[in-house]
Amino acid sequence: MANQSKKVGITETVLRDAHQSLIATRMTTEEMLPIIDKMDKVGYHSVECWGGATFDACLRFLKEDPWDRLRKLKAGFKNTPLQMLFRGQNILGYNHYSDDVVEYFVQKSIANGIDIIRIFDCLNDLRNLETAVKAANKEGGHAQVALSYTLGDAYTLNYWKNIAKEIEEMGAKSICIKDMAGLLVPYEAKRLVKALKESTKLPIQLHTHYTSGVGAMTYMKAIEAGCDVIDTAISPMAMGTSQPATEVLVETFKNTPFDTGLDQNLLAEIADYFAPLREKYIKSGLMSTKVMGVNIKTLLYQVPGGMLSNLVSQLKEAGQDDKLRDVLEEVPRVRKDFGEPPLVTPSSQIVGTQAVLNVLYGNGGEGAERYKMFTQQSKDLLSGKYGKTVKPFNKEVQKKAIGDAKPIKCRPADKIAPQLPEMEKAIEMYKQQDEDVLSYALFPQVATEFFKYREAQQKKVDVTAAESGAYPV
Repeated sequence: MANQSKKVGITETVLRDAHQSLIATRMTTEEMLPIIDKMDKVGYHSVECWGGATFDACLRFLKEDPWDRLRKLKAGFKNTPLQMLFRGQNILGYNHYSDDVVEYFVQKSIANGIDIIRIFDCLNDLRNLETAVKAANKEGGHAQVALSYTLGDAYTLNYWKNIAKEIEEMGAKSICIKDMAGLLVPYEAKRLVKALKESTKLPIQLHTHYTSGVGAMTYMKAIEAGCDVIDTAISPMAMGTSQPATEVLVETFKNTPFDTGLDQNLLAEIADYFAPLREKYIKSGLMSTKVMGVNIKTLLYQVPGGMLSNLVSQLKEAGQDDKLRDVLEEVPRVRKDFGEPPLVTPSSQIVGTQAVLNVLYGNGGEGAERYKMFTQQSKDLLSGKYGKTVKPFNKEVQKKAIGDAKPIKCRPADKIAPQLPEMEKAIEMYKQQDEDVLSYALFPQVATEFFKYREAQQKKVDVTAAESGAYPV
């Protein structure tokens, strides 16, 4: 039975997932800071503002220090919990890291301002979440475990109920259903939330994308079934491959037992701030009209919006744009061969790229020549380096990829020696803050380039100050 005495919480995603989904994570810190004071007055359950691809994009494209961004956001959000997305043992990168790196990253994230860490694994292998959950609890943070939602024979209501019990036993403070591809349809959401509520006492949060066009209806049914918190984006940065619009959901539940209590006038002022930014992104070409419509094919092929963009881009580079349909049909076949994982970073990229290779070089389809070429990531997945999939791998495909090598059966990180000491040595000449070692650990080349850029900028400032007589040379 739905909890009718509690208002529905809203997590605002405009500072992280909304711009990650719509404009490839290119919103700058300078564009965020002027609106923080107003956002802080709304009374959101939390504001998601860090993690996911923001860390990489800050360093690589915006030439910003992601840690500095977090500190500035924390200084502005005095009343609102800040939330981040964390890829389990992958942290914010694409490979598994040693436990000491994971623990240190969690410690520094919380020390710099994160309150809620949403931790997920692309295979839903809970062993890959244990270290991060323990570290978050140790640092006094809120560890939320996200279930990567997907469809398939193995993903029954019992599967989700059992995994929810394990998450509660692990020590997580809440559970999020992470529907990254917009696959969760309204009545299925109602059944799923009801089942989770029967199996755990933990609060349930739901995250979806508007890609398939059903997001707002899915939220409505989930809330009727007892969902506690939903993820939304302020309207100028909502819908398409982003989240359903905040104001729409606030209005939907107004004067009902699920009333969010949020002020539409204040939300309108926040929307007015982001509207010109949206126009700017459209003019610059960062926001494509292709990501703004409804793409029902996501339900047919289970391909998230970001993955679809990657596939289109890979085919374009190869001059084979006309093969998109073949690739989309190949994706479910590769996914089945690879143990039916949910398609979310990095498994979505691994399955998608392999599907492209099968079509371009191996007569994609049911033919025997499909796997002529494997990426290193495909080999790693099939050798167990990412963890355990819900179904076994196709033995023939696995053999073709890794030969006689013995697949890993244990938690993959058990095979990784501590990495922090060597990272500390590697960045000695660039280090200006403790957190620099973590930036380097995740993205060595990109971080090194950023450190060099930072030094050059600081020298310019020093020279300018000296020339203006601000201080003696």
